Amino acid sequence: MQALKMSQLAGPVIVVDDDDAVRNSLKFALELEGLSVRLFKDGAELLAVPDLPRGGCYVIDYNMPGMTGIELVRKLRQRQIDSPAILIASQVNEDLHGRAARSGFRSVLEKPLHDSELLDSIQAALA
Repeated sequence: MQALKMSQLAGPVIVVDDDDAVRNSLKFALELEGLSVRLFKDGAELLAVPDLPRGGCYVIDYNMPGMTGIELVRKLRQRQIDSPAILIASQVNEDLHGRAARSGFRSVLEKPLHDSELLDSIQAALA
């Protein structure tokens, strides 16, 4: 199967991270690839949006104030938002991989993100 160009992928990428620099750098990099990106500083801000996209892909930081990325994706699933989700974290171990997989994350990536690993994960999630 031929790889899709990022601009051919459906839906926005929703980035949830409490670090302004991370959010803005991810937005810049993903928009360069032709993706539509929406930014949120934490789970509470995201969950306050009444009409969250049901398509696209969520890129969620693990360690945020108020709730973890795993707790956030569980709340999204309770709202019947089953869009693919990618967890990003500063320290990744097998326990985190297991908890993320059980919560419905497609992949877990360790910060700092390298080369095209996030783009590859988004493409795999949306294909």
